[in-house]
Amino acid sequence: MKTEKNTALVVGANGVIGTNLVNHIEKLNNWNIIALSRRGGSNKRNIRYIAVDLLDENDYRQKLSILTDVTHIFYAAYQDKPTWAELVQPNLAMLMNVVSTVEPIAHNLQHISLMQGYKVYGAHLGPFKTPAKETDAGHMPPEFNVDQQIFLKKQQQGKKWSWSAIRPSVVGGTAVGNPMNLALTIAVYATISKELGLPLRFPGKPGAYDKLMEMTDAGLLAKATVWAATTPQAANRAFNINNGDLFRWNELWPKIAAYFKMEVAPPLQMPLQTVMADKEPQWNAIREKHNLAPHSYQQLSSWAFGDFVFSWDYDFFADGTKVRRMGFHEFIDTEQMFYNLFNELRVKKIIP
Repeated sequence: MKTEKNTALVVGANGVIGTNLVNHIEKLNNWNIIALSRRGGSNKRNIRYIAVDLLDENDYRQKLSILTDVTHIFYAAYQDKPTWAELVQPNLAMLMNVVSTVEPIAHNLQHISLMQGYKVYGAHLGPFKTPAKETDAGHMPPEFNVDQQIFLKKQQQGKKWSWSAIRPSVVGGTAVGNPMNLALTIAVYATISKELGLPLRFPGKPGAYDKLMEMTDAGLLAKATVWAATTPQAANRAFNINNGDLFRWNELWPKIAAYFKMEVAPPLQMPLQTVMADKEPQWNAIREKHNLAPHSYQQLSSWAFGDFVFSWDYDFFADGTKVRRMGFHEFIDTEQMFYNLFNELRVKKIIP
């Protein structure tokens, strides 16, 4: 008997999260994929890429108003801005523009998945209650993640489709050209340090070196996101998604150094945005020496995000048991996740 295929609209398809989501859905047998991003991409098999500016009304209305077959919207787009307040308008507007354009014409729409994060708990502002739970009280705005969820819940009232809010920790992936990629930041920092004959020093705040941390593997996150979007009992709920273990940098950092065959030295607080700003010539020489893929230094640099994560001199983790109690049982060892990601970066010739 023929089975109707789902059609996933992945918004933000070239980011760390979106790339892995597209890759995961592609491996499933019953999906077609429409991948939205500003940069677009090359169509293949069951994936159609659309380059679109979600803040340009003429552009998004023209390109999205034909997407009548969409059954699931996976929203993982993000536009960076200098301040928390400035983040609200564009990030809320992009979600609203997608939903208001696609929802009325996608007559078999079943689910809208919203990618969030621990900013919902105020994790970016300073020490917060850990482990954070999905039921924790909100905090003083501005916070675009909260505004997006409020919009989605209101929009869904009386409709047949459902929503989910997915809350990962720091995401580990290998996609290049986006502002939030910690594994790639560490890999490039280690590669340049090694080329300069230096040990691998933790560059963050001294107090961040021994605090409890967790991460979310992008592959695991993709599986959890699709699970939440296709599991009836998961409808209209928020879920923390994490690897399932905790770590401290003071234990993991020497192991990362050992992976790169480097010595480790005591931490030294140094803003990566400052000390790595002049390292493009060194990187170009490394790329030439090892015949690496032709990515620019800027495409591989997430120094501001690295500084942000390495500044957390407080525990940073959430309770990830809700999703597991409801039936999603995947987990991954974070140390092994880093090795997997570094190996993948080498296979892709992004690092030597």
